Amino acid sequence: MLPVQRKTRTQSRKGRSHQAMRRPAAVHCPNCGTAKFPHSACPECGYVRPGLKLKLSKDE
Repeated sequence: MLPVQRKTRTQSRKGRSHQAMRRPAAVHCPNCGTAKFPHSACPECGYVRPGLKLKLSKDE
């Protein structure tokens, strides 16, 4: 099936309005206070949740 009429330029652009890029969310680590992505380990201290901490190796 094909549409009976073409979508106008305005309708097409309004339909794409929710596809804009968004800034990634950042939260503060409760252990050390640095910025990290939610639901992931802290890149500085390795904190994930109470009782779980990852051992990070410094390759510097």
